[in-house]
Amino acid sequence: MNSWARRRKLVYVIAVTIILIGAVGVPIFFTVYEAPTCFDGVKNGKEKDVDCGGACEKLCSSSFLPPQVTWTRYEEIAPGIYNMAAYIVNPNTDAEARNVPYRMVMYDKNGVPVAEIDGKVDIPPHRNTLAFQSSIDVNESVPVSRTFEFTGIPEWTKKSDPLASITYERGKYEEGSAGSSYMVLLKNSNILPVSNVTVFVILKDVEQNVIGFSKTIIEEIPAKGSAVAPFTWPLSRYGRVNSTEVLIVTE
Repeated sequence: MNSWARRRKLVYVIAVTIILIGAVGVPIFFTVYEAPTCFDGVKNGKEKDVDCGGACEKLCSSSFLPPQVTWTRYEEIAPGIYNMAAYIVNPNTDAEARNVPYRMVMYDKNGVPVAEIDGKVDIPPHRNTLAFQSSIDVNESVPVSRTFEFTGIPEWTKKSDPLASITYERGKYEEGSAGSSYMVLLKNSNILPVSNVTVFVILKDVEQNVIGFSKTIIEEIPAKGSAVAPFTWPLSRYGRVNSTEVLIVTE
């Protein structure tokens, strides 16, 4: 009988202990516990590395290729006023890097900087783009060389091409007494409008040397519609333009 009573007492103690643990421990656990996130500075959850890969938008360094800068050019568009651009190739089909900082510098014949420009560029998924600066005033200096460098490490995130529905038709480059012009016709096959589209045009001579470039922004391309991207320059290139390249990205 005593043995049975002791067993019953032990069962009661265990049951009360379990109830106390549940009543006190569970609330404490949920108060203290923090679910894994992509911003906690710890490799947890299904992440491949700290706060990257898996369910995180940010990609780990092993999941992307670095961007390539294939050329940097400047063009005088008025006395002492220049446009400058660097051509950036994104080899990643499903990744973008936004607000990547860079620096452009133009130098005179003595290697002295005559213009230093800091900016930021968005590198879109599966598309090439330009880091572009317009109307750079060098006063009376004459630039003879230039450099471009990224001043920060791009942070890549998962992203599909948002402009897959956009196609374009090149217009004709024309020159006249007031300068030169070019037009690109953009077409949107989507049932939704596409907003804030940036269009770059690159002008090349017969040997495919870059001799000019510019940028324009289209606020909206209507659903199942079209829009014109116009370009103008206050100068002539005297018949040297042989071909063009068009780059379309989003702001």
